[in-house]
Amino acid sequence: MTSQALVIAAIGALGIGAQWLAWRTGWPAIVLMLAAGFLAGPVLGVIDPEAAFGEMLDPMISIGVALILFEGGLSLDLRELRHSGAAVWRLATVGVLIGWALGAIAGFYIAGLVWPVAILFGGILIVTGPTVVIPLLRQANIQTRPNSILKWEGIVNDPTGALCAVIAYEYFRFVQDNPGASLVDVVPPLIIAAILAGLIGYAAARLIAYLFPRGAIPEYLKVPVLFTTVIAVFVISNMIEHEAGLVAVTVMGVALANMDVSSIRSIHPFKENVAVLLVSGIFILLASSLSLEDLSYLNPLEPVGLRFMLFLLALLFLVRPVTVLLSLLGTSVPWNERLFVAWIAPRGIVLVAISGLFALRLEDLGIEGGQLLIGLSFAVVVATVIAHGFTIGLAARLLGVKGTSRPGLLIVGSTPWTIALAKQMEALKTPVMIVDPSWQRLGAARREGLPFYHGEILNEATEHNLDLAPYQVLVAATDNEAYNTLVCNEFAHEIGRDSVYQLGESADGQDDKHALPPSLRGRALFESGYGVDEVNDKQKQGWVFKKTKLSDEFDYEDAREKLPDSATMLLLVRESGILRFFTHAARPEPRAGDTIISFVPPKVAAPKDRGEKAGTDKKPAESGDTGPAAPQAT
Repeated sequence: MTSQALVIAAIGALGIGAQWLAWRTGWPAIVLMLAAGFLAGPVLGVIDPEAAFGEMLDPMISIGVALILFEGGLSLDLRELRHSGAAVWRLATVGVLIGWALGAIAGFYIAGLVWPVAILFGGILIVTGPTVVIPLLRQANIQTRPNSILKWEGIVNDPTGALCAVIAYEYFRFVQDNPGASLVDVVPPLIIAAILAGLIGYAAARLIAYLFPRGAIPEYLKVPVLFTTVIAVFVISNMIEHEAGLVAVTVMGVALANMDVSSIRSIHPFKENVAVLLVSGIFILLASSLSLEDLSYLNPLEPVGLRFMLFLLALLFLVRPVTVLLSLLGTSVPWNERLFVAWIAPRGIVLVAISGLFALRLEDLGIEGGQLLIGLSFAVVVATVIAHGFTIGLAARLLGVKGTSRPGLLIVGSTPWTIALAKQMEALKTPVMIVDPSWQRLGAARREGLPFYHGEILNEATEHNLDLAPYQVLVAATDNEAYNTLVCNEFAHEIGRDSVYQLGESADGQDDKHALPPSLRGRALFESGYGVDEVNDKQKQGWVFKKTKLSDEFDYEDAREKLPDSATMLLLVRESGILRFFTHAARPEPRAGDTIISFVPPKVAAPKDRGEKAGTDKKPAESGDTGPAAPQAT
């Protein structure tokens, strides 16, 4: 028991540690997790999952993969397919058949696998791991259409790849018992089983959608009930046919995501946290389960190893590109996006998990070469993640599919103050968007030519009509303090609690027993914590925004001296475009190259008397101010 507890703790520490290191370095997390698991397992011998968990290892991994696919399905909205539906449909049908055939041919003629193993592995290779694809797309900031195509393909093809492997395995098993049998004897029952599994998943989604909004399940039990239902659906469907459960949980997730169940939205932060834990744990488990012998045949100095290296190259530069380009012929997808999709296809958890499962089953059938699947699947994962993970940004730039590179600012509320702020940020080439449900209040933004979105930011439809990906910082600055808090609390889990800001409570409301809880609020703007009323009053008095560029000769202290006593600094913009705000709780560290945005009274006072330094001849590298915005539309 003690050893099992230590293994669980070590898996958690290594998995989350690798995720954190990936966040700090920008490296693909899967590469670091595989490296950590491989070092902890076969190299150092610290973790031995099979010894620790025994027969529980396979069901643990299977249920973990099922929960990951369900979580991925919850992120898919059918409305996203209005721009990419034809491409996704082609890749999920024609692409599956072409990819399966090309993968099997490459496995037999290049890797030297026997036909049964090559055919089964070719089916598994059509998966493109959403747990790897989605983080890479988010990290590289890809445009909407190729992003949507790759995300949908990854989630839809995961259960499809598992089903292809099941078809191949069941056929070879059936042929052993019934010589002369054909595909007609095997495929229809499997297709029927997959349809039944999908119906079970859909029925479970309908049940959840019926019970949750009607109060049949208390709030604190909704997450446990949902995840227990997912596991039950997975297990029941697998009793109908092996791996049919993956189809069921994916259908359940997609169905729930498109039933407008408000309760599901509230559990998004929790299910995302669970997905991170499961991805980390499963990768560490699988990597530490390897042995040095499993990868010994990948030595390129050996004839067998050389064939496997050539197989990986064929997979990267032949199988995937030909599959995508043939599948998308005749679609409206531009060629630059087709080429990008043709290059990006990293594999992940499902490939390794399914390969490991069927490697054991092929051995039971007496088919030689089945044991090669485990090491080869890891090699495919490592090769594709390194090749695609480290080149996705370069490929996106070369093919013109990269989104806005500078971090954007999303401003909620169209007021004279936010219009003036947006003008300053746009002048600094920061992507900015003003959101307001009132067309009348957006009149000033329209007159100034500023980007705007007419709609309610808290409406679920906004997620599908407004691409939020370019905006890494949110400022809620409407005239309603409680609404600003609600917006910040809603978007904190998507953008990050440290990246949502609002105007602080006014000075006369700080000690009010009815003040909003700090845990719900965003970070308070300004070191003085100006409230909504204070900012509006100052705006009416003619206060303006002023920008100051820092340099080696003109530092922060010099910039502060140039401002009047009553002026206050709002934020600084790094040369890279990163935004850092001055708040009541934290002050960023200014450095040369930064541009500071300050809120100053209409008549800039003379520099404050600070001794000799006040009379310095140093000048800011760049400065300017923006007056009050044009009056709002009436």
